[in-house]
Amino acid sequence: MTDSSSTVSPATLTFTVGDDDTALAVGSGTLPVLGTPRLLAWCEAATCAALEPVLPEGGTSVGTRVSLEHLAPSAVGQAVEVTATPAYVDGRLHRLTVSARNLGPDGTPGKVVGAGEVPRVVVDAERFLSRL
Repeated sequence: MTDSSSTVSPATLTFTVGDDDTALAVGSGTLPVLGTPRLLAWCEAATCAALEPVLPEGGTSVGTRVSLEHLAPSAVGQAVEVTATPAYVDGRLHRLTVSARNLGPDGTPGKVVGAGEVPRVVVDAERFLSRL
């Protein structure tokens, strides 16, 4: 497997909170607002998108730890922009900071709803799965 330390660029994904994304739906509370587990999944998706362009043939990345603060609510129908930005690279280890913001109706960034860090390690997918 080749070295994946090439330059990683930030990745930004936009999601819209649906009924299936609420705390009530995902089992993390009783309110019809964006659930923390879904916010975390969106943050991880952004980190995967950031690393995708630099993965070697047959490579993928796996999350190793998560640090996430869910700072503000997002209502059903709210657009949320999630960005993963590379913060540190050491060989196969990539630490990415993540942030999520509500977007205004015109697409302008609004209140920060989440922030944290998601380290990921680049692995050979076949070799990784063979160890199960």
